[in-house]
Amino acid sequence: MDTKLKIGIIAFIIVLVIGGGVYFFWQSQHQKYLKLSGFATCVKSSGAIFYGAFWCSHCQNQKSLFTTFFESAEKDLPYVECSTTDGKGQLQVCKDQGIKGYPTWKFADGSVQEGEMSLQDLSDKTKCLAPN
Repeated sequence: MDTKLKIGIIAFIIVLVIGGGVYFFWQSQHQKYLKLSGFATCVKSSGAIFYGAFWCSHCQNQKSLFTTFFESAEKDLPYVECSTTDGKGQLQVCKDQGIKGYPTWKFADGSVQEGEMSLQDLSDKTKCLAPN
């Protein structure tokens, strides 16, 4: 077998292995996204509300729990933006709810939790099944 053919076969095998790895990684991330999206939708349906601000690093951390390598279920969260566009004030909707810090979660039972919450803590409060 000549050298060019060997190099071609090896290159083909390398591309096949890398392509297969990327495909299986994407599939696993997509399955995770579907679970996170379903969980976020359930949290929203439970009556929970997540108050935050675009400039808040803890809010970004909270949202990142609903994000995979390729997709984000952030859009499914019951999120209310509290900050004015200049980042210097609070919108009336959040003032009316008495929101003092971010993130703040309000639940259907009337309880309030300030700060980041784990998926398990959200599950416990909303009775939604946390993704594993």
